[in-house]
Amino acid sequence: MGSGEKVFVYEDLVKHKDRNDCWLLISGKVYNVTQFLEDHPGGDEVLLAASGKDATNDFEDVGHSDDAREQMQKYYIGEVDATTIPARRMYKAQTSTAATQQEEPGFLFKIIQFLVPLLILGFAFGLQFLGKKEKTET
Repeated sequence: MGSGEKVFVYEDLVKHKDRNDCWLLISGKVYNVTQFLEDHPGGDEVLLAASGKDATNDFEDVGHSDDAREQMQKYYIGEVDATTIPARRMYKAQTSTAATQQEEPGFLFKIIQFLVPLLILGFAFGLQFLGKKEKTET
């Protein structure tokens, strides 16, 4: 970081996330991309969605060209104080019993799946037996 560069705190960066004032944090550097919103090839919504947070992963996942990286320099306004950036939350899959119960059919459901075909089969044999009995009586 040079001596004349502006240093922002993360809380200030978060305030700049609308169409009239849009800042991005990428690799510890702050960019004011408000003037670039309409020109961004991916559309302004992409930049607006990445504003107000650390957009480094969003930026890197796209695989920007060297030209795009050079173009960023004209929007550079300073750096963020790394000590003010909140720790990233790691996604942890939920393992609740409710989710597990929804995935596996219950015991009652399994019994019904077994008994319904047997009842239908029994009913069919019963009708057949009654039909033969009526024929022999006439």
